[in-house]
Amino acid sequence: MARALRRNMTKAEACLWKYALRARETMGYSFTRQRPVLSYIVDFMCKKLCLVIEVDGVTHLDEEVIKKDKIKQRNLEEAGFHVLRFRDEEVLNRIDQVILEIERCIKDITGS
Repeated sequence: MARALRRNMTKAEACLWKYALRARETMGYSFTRQRPVLSYIVDFMCKKLCLVIEVDGVTHLDEEVIKKDKIKQRNLEEAGFHVLRFRDEEVLNRIDQVILEIERCIKDITGS
């Protein structure tokens, strides 16, 4: 399933991957995409930082999906992961702000 999701990324996921997370472009940290973590598949993950980044599209506006997202995030955080969430439109329309927020989170995690 993760492999299929990597081949079929949304436009926002592809944008974030291309302009921020691929090839150690974010403060030298390596991210993977569509990775299994616990019983979930997360959009992006930096194992070294225990940082998960989720990009939420229009399907994440449904109340049932929102509820599942909250449970997923709580479980990931209880397992020691930091979770950042961005909406598709944030990534597509304000990628520079998204990158700054990711960098701020990395600095908070690393204490740099």
